[in-house]
Amino acid sequence: MSVDEKTSSVEKGAVQDYVVQSENNFQLEAENDNVRRKLKERHVQMIAIAGTIGTGLFLGSGLALSGAGPLGALIAYMLVGSVAYSALVAIGEMTAHAPISGSFAHFAARWCDPALGFAVGWNYWYSNSISVPVEITAATILVTFWDDNLKHQAGYTALFCVLVCLINIFGVRYFGESEFFFSIVKLLLITGLILVGLIIDLGGGPDHDRRGFRYWKHPGAVAPAGLVLYNIGLDRFVAILNQIVQAGFSFQGMELVAIAASETQNPRRNISKAVRRVFWRVLLFYIGGILITGMIIPYDDPRLLQDTGTAAESPYVIVMSSAGIKVLPHIVNACVMLSAFSAGNSFLFSGSRIIYGLALHGQAPKILAWCTKGGLPLAAVLFSSSLAWLSFMNVSSGGATVFNWFVSLSTVGGFINWWVVNITYLHFYRGFRVQGFDRKKLAYYSILQPWLSIWGLVWTTIFILINGFTVFWDFNAADFLVAYLNIPIFALLYFGWKVIKRTKIWSPTNMDFVTGIPTIDETDSPIVPPTTILGKIAAIVF
Repeated sequence: MSVDEKTSSVEKGAVQDYVVQSENNFQLEAENDNVRRKLKERHVQMIAIAGTIGTGLFLGSGLALSGAGPLGALIAYMLVGSVAYSALVAIGEMTAHAPISGSFAHFAARWCDPALGFAVGWNYWYSNSISVPVEITAATILVTFWDDNLKHQAGYTALFCVLVCLINIFGVRYFGESEFFFSIVKLLLITGLILVGLIIDLGGGPDHDRRGFRYWKHPGAVAPAGLVLYNIGLDRFVAILNQIVQAGFSFQGMELVAIAASETQNPRRNISKAVRRVFWRVLLFYIGGILITGMIIPYDDPRLLQDTGTAAESPYVIVMSSAGIKVLPHIVNACVMLSAFSAGNSFLFSGSRIIYGLALHGQAPKILAWCTKGGLPLAAVLFSSSLAWLSFMNVSSGGATVFNWFVSLSTVGGFINWWVVNITYLHFYRGFRVQGFDRKKLAYYSILQPWLSIWGLVWTTIFILINGFTVFWDFNAADFLVAYLNIPIFALLYFGWKVIKRTKIWSPTNMDFVTGIPTIDETDSPIVPPTTILGKIAAIVF
């Protein structure tokens, strides 16, 4: 490659070859990228703050509390949160260098191994796509808080399916506006719940009962799992490990903001700002929420074990009802229903953009790379939308069991995605350094790297291996299959593509950090300082 070719860079879509030739002459194909940058700064910031907060946080916190106790749940959420953050920081730094379609699946193919990009891309697509019917089903069940007539369930399911698909079919601008609204609702809800929980804990509720850290002392800080009867300490440790999957589902989809980079205005500036703020989001909303939950209700409260799927199983609603607060449970249920719908909406967007990126680079059927004149990857959206209709399975008997399997499959798939992101980043870091690039000149870089990615890589490996360990106490073939099915599927995708295409792992000197990547001048416009009071407030908030 000549010097002129290396230094040239044009906006995405004008370059056909995204990756340099390898020793075996493998070359990643590339179609024209025709998506449009229509997501504004406020869209990106709100999606980053609350885009994928859903039932996993609002309702799942009760399951984590009953399963591991207040301290155990807090440790599980802090650990998984740190791992999720490691993946987001890694993908944020790579996106700051290359805000192009395909996101981390393309990064894995470009800087690690084309076969790895193929495997993680399809893994990400299916783990996100099966999360869509999970969230639609959750939204449908939440409606039963007001209407428990099972005959109406199919109608509600159809309504949510149609709405989720339509929002994505209308285009990224409509997706951005809808998620902006939903994110505001979720932020108000989680902030309100934390404040109400804190007020109740301090004795400000109608019952004037000051709880403090009472429940950390009795029944205790960590709940037993009931699996290791001869050693209570080990049994409590097992209880914490058992909540890893529940915590993982709550953190699913944090990388959405980076996946939308190719459709974001001023992507380097906006994505970088969003990633920097995620740490505080995790600390305040996830960790703070779990901490308050463990302060207001004991882990052995039998009401935490109810499986209604509505706000009735939320620890906050349980405490509100006990404290004599009557109206808030209905408000909470309505907001959680919107959160579930929003999470399904986000998962469909993520899945469609990843499969579009795969098609764009020759790793999925080329028809899925087709865009409308307005820049909507319609074929990818319709293809991904097809799995949303699996939510009708929950209407039939036995469907609930299948959807519990879907939750586990999507969560383990998410762990694999984080694992690959951190592997890819370590290759990116090494190649960047060997070729003489300066990370500090990127719009975003973390001083914690590469140690943060090493931390994430080690723990995701452990998560993937232990996620179904409890099945060995009372072996069940179906549960074992659900816990570990993703591993052979991922291996089959990786080695299958590697054998067919004869790919090799990129050496640090052979990685391409230039071709087809637009410069910052081509993607980001100069910052225009706000002149009005509202503009200045918006600049601080967003």
